[in-house]
Amino acid sequence: MKIYLPDPIDGFARYVDTLAELGAWVQTDDPDGCAGLLLPGGGDIHPRHYGQDDRGCADIDEARDARELTALERFASAGRPVLGICRGAQLINVFFGGTLHQDIPDHSQINGEDRIHGSRTDDPLLRELYGERFPVNSSHHQAVDRLGSGLRAVQWAEDGTVEAICHDTLPVFAVQWHPERLRRPTDGKRLLVRWLASLR
Repeated sequence: MKIYLPDPIDGFARYVDTLAELGAWVQTDDPDGCAGLLLPGGGDIHPRHYGQDDRGCADIDEARDARELTALERFASAGRPVLGICRGAQLINVFFGGTLHQDIPDHSQINGEDRIHGSRTDDPLLRELYGERFPVNSSHHQAVDRLGSGLRAVQWAEDGTVEAICHDTLPVFAVQWHPERLRRPTDGKRLLVRWLASLR
């Protein structure tokens, strides 16, 4: 099974290795024939895409913004599956007309290590996989603010930060945390296994 990931980015090898371990492989040059789109983590989205001035963004890559927004448009308009991770969740929200908190406290890494914090969910899939409350990792300083059209929040950190969103009618799902590198105390790989299984 092929998964489209638009062009290599920082941490690319981790996504490739994790998907390969689960029986999928990444294609970066052409989305045709790919079963789903993966929008991975990374730097910040330029705030002009959600109608704001820069008030604390970092590592903006406008060429990447353009590539990923184009890919998301292609998959969403065709009703094809999309999974967003961290920046990917933020990009999905922006694409559908939402906004972002540009700089939030207590969610970035500490000394190069992800934070771990509690969360709660009302999403049936996440509850089936992990229960109503479960810990996730955190490595970001931006997050979903106003939700985009057709999106709803389905998971929240203890401080209320949105940790997962889904679309009401399209096969679009996203988490703010990093399942590709979360193994303890929560096995993030289980979410990726289920998403890949849904593409078959």
